[in-house]
Amino acid sequence: MTTIRAEIAKVESGECALDNNPLHFAPHSMQDIFSSDWDRAYDRQVAAFPAPYVAENKFWPTVTRIDDVYGDRNLICACPSPEAYR
Repeated sequence: MTTIRAEIAKVESGECALDNNPLHFAPHSMQDIFSSDWDRAYDRQVAAFPAPYVAENKFWPTVTRIDDVYGDRNLICACPSPEAYR
């Protein structure tokens, strides 16, 4: 949470662009990091390992955001209904 707040502060201060910063494109998939077409205003190291402890236990998401904010706010549960467990 502290690292995320520090990234927000960089955007607020103008150090990072509003539409081209690590938070805007998070999470970074392995394909993002290893792509030869890196067009981001920040370093790949920041994208892959935003905090020092992450380098030891990195979880690579398979995809980035789906439909950007729409996918984040409109989740679809594919689970059976609670009645199916009775």
